[in-house]
Amino acid sequence: MTGSTQEDSFTEHFWRDPHGALARTRETYPVREVDFEGGRTWLVTRYADVRAGLADERLAKDWRSSLPAEERASASPGLPAPMSHMLTSLDPPEHTRLRSLVTQAFTARRIAELRSRVEAVAEELLADLPEEEPVDLVARYAITLPMVVISELLGVPEIDRDEFARLSTILIDECPEPELLRASTQMATYLEGLVAAKRVEPDDALLSGLITASDEDDRLSDLEIVAMAMLLLMAGHETTAVFITNSVRALVVDDSARQRLGSPESVPPLIEELLRWLSPALNASVRFATQDLEIGGVEISRGASVMLSTGAANRDPARFEEPDVLDPDRNTAGHLAFGYGIHRCLGAALVRLEGEVALAALFNRFPGLRIVSEPAELTFRRSVHVHAPRTLHVLLGPRAVD
Repeated sequence: MTGSTQEDSFTEHFWRDPHGALARTRETYPVREVDFEGGRTWLVTRYADVRAGLADERLAKDWRSSLPAEERASASPGLPAPMSHMLTSLDPPEHTRLRSLVTQAFTARRIAELRSRVEAVAEELLADLPEEEPVDLVARYAITLPMVVISELLGVPEIDRDEFARLSTILIDECPEPELLRASTQMATYLEGLVAAKRVEPDDALLSGLITASDEDDRLSDLEIVAMAMLLLMAGHETTAVFITNSVRALVVDDSARQRLGSPESVPPLIEELLRWLSPALNASVRFATQDLEIGGVEISRGASVMLSTGAANRDPARFEEPDVLDPDRNTAGHLAFGYGIHRCLGAALVRLEGEVALAALFNRFPGLRIVSEPAELTFRRSVHVHAPRTLHVLLGPRAVD
């Protein structure tokens, strides 16, 4: 069964209340065609279908994989370079080769070693915030903290981080194609210059490591290095910034959940439930059917685009009891906040660490924090992939006494 309503397409209804819109879609037509970027895509919303789709080799990231073999070589990738060379746009074997080169930088052990630095960044940022006047927590904390961390990990100079955050927002949110191309070109041009500079003066950061791997083994082209750096900069702060922002909104009105931040052993399960409940990445990037297939009883034709909604899956009552309730005591095993399969989020451990540190530091230092932005005043990002207000003004109040 298929169907479509204006509400369930990506319009104002979705920007303001994506979980409500996705729930209505899941309950009525769990696999349906919707308007997307001037065309149509199949939106998949049930947990079982989404999880299966994330691991289905018949759903490719590169649309050219759906073409007859004789047409693939001459076809345009559909995205401007270097975006077309990002991990999120590639399939094996290219995806396997590139991912293997950065996996070691994001192991749980390596990320755990960053904890002290993340804690220091959080404390530095909080120390600079005013206590008795409203402050935009998005700009001054939620975006800045993960941007500092991923920039240091990659080796991006501090002076350039605000501009990267601005360009990243353009590339992820809905925007006219000319603006998208300009932002992509600006970021790529800067990174090309940075790669050239690192070749002359390497450091111990990840970008220099990628260059060294390329020079020694001829495994990475300059275009692939730039694409990897662009992806890591974007993904390395966007998801965490959205997660911190929306977690603050949730915890301010939930005393019981917020109190868990004062107990270190209670923080990890709270973070996992927030990840499930909020789904920082609402929908996975589009995939393409390489052959005719069936999803949830619906026939999908070869070449059709498919969007798998992890946000809808994580609130599917067939998988999680009372899914719309934030319950830190629930078993969250199997949530899809970081995806599933070969494209599972490379930085999952980093997002968890930054979320734990950022939220605990914020609320333990400012237990009286309250949001002063009225709900009706919030302007939400126009993105099918992330849901968060563009600004969130809070009054921090007195600092806790040590």
